[in-house]
Amino acid sequence: MVKLCVLCSENRAMIKRPKTGQQICQQCFFYVFETEIHNTIVDNNLFKRGERVAIGASGGKDSTVLAHVLKVLNERYDYGCELFLLSVDEGITGYRDDSLETVKRNQQQYELPLKIVSYADLYGWSMDDIVQEVGRKNNCTYCGVFRRQALDRGAVMLGVDHIVTGHNADDIAETILMNIFRGDVARLGRCTEIFTQGESMIRRSKPFKYTYEKEIVMYAYFKKLDYFSTECIYSPNAYRGHARTFLKDLESIRPSAIIDIIHSGEAFEIKSDIKMPTQKTCERCGYMSSNTICKACMMLEGLNRGLPQLGIGKGGSRMVRMSQKDIIYRIQNKRIGRRRQLSDEENNNDQERPSRKTVQHFSKIERDTTIAPIQPRDPSQVYTPPPRVPTHILNDSTKSEKKDLSW
Repeated sequence: MVKLCVLCSENRAMIKRPKTGQQICQQCFFYVFETEIHNTIVDNNLFKRGERVAIGASGGKDSTVLAHVLKVLNERYDYGCELFLLSVDEGITGYRDDSLETVKRNQQQYELPLKIVSYADLYGWSMDDIVQEVGRKNNCTYCGVFRRQALDRGAVMLGVDHIVTGHNADDIAETILMNIFRGDVARLGRCTEIFTQGESMIRRSKPFKYTYEKEIVMYAYFKKLDYFSTECIYSPNAYRGHARTFLKDLESIRPSAIIDIIHSGEAFEIKSDIKMPTQKTCERCGYMSSNTICKACMMLEGLNRGLPQLGIGKGGSRMVRMSQKDIIYRIQNKRIGRRRQLSDEENNNDQERPSRKTVQHFSKIERDTTIAPIQPRDPSQVYTPPPRVPTHILNDSTKSEKKDLSW
């Protein structure tokens, strides 16, 4: 017996929504998906008329769907926003170079201006260089810190007022779990906020806060959107992966677990006697920081000195102010980082280490007034993995197809 859509009662039901369990047709799914995001935007007053909004674009499913949906909603409901695509090139050969080609194609498909900033230009280091220096244990820490600041720097270059990112409900629930597991009270208090404040009064928001990852994959699949579906080659050992596995196990038992965790995180209250970090400004680069020197500058200092553990863990800002000889002595005695001999030969080698680029102060960043279109390479010369086939499809013709359950 053919089941009809529970919303329109006219068309055949093709989808079982992961979020609600409703069996609906394709057109009703598009409508409720877009409408729920519109309601999130309106209820939280995310946009103001005349705002210049940068969409953080990586070429993945989340940012591609976000760019598509925001363009549709901006025109449908007349938000009055000027939209841009903003991408960060971390310098990961075989991953980011290919995914950025997807972003360049999205630029043409959605007719949105695109700005790309790179780690190599901003910091003098690519992620390939960083991984070669630090290994794969803490590489995601470096990338996360550098990428956040790179987005803000790119936003200043574009002269935008607002950055939107594709963080979905699954991402936020994972972050809540990670902060609980680590006992990170400061981050736990703000990770559920739909708004966060960046540098130079640039706001950040997450329109997909209540949107399930599975429904984003489903929307991209049925809309035939062009996106890059491979995960970062350096991320398999990331701590977030363990939280993701735990969350997926919970979701398989209780589909509402994702939203329940988010609502629980929103309800957390921090005791008044808990000391919270105060926001300052980095004396080197002008970026927001809880210390006199921000995390990015500490990490960059460690990389430039050949001491990659300098910016990891507590006490990094104090160590930045120490002499190189004192730092090496302290690292050896506390067994952090790699052991280094305090011989004259190695000290000379450290002094001869090639100088790296110093990060530019935020107050000196100039606005890029000419954003020329960036032409993508020939698609036949670029590796683009096939899109994921979502689960929860009721169409009989898809039952025999092999589905990607890795996500």
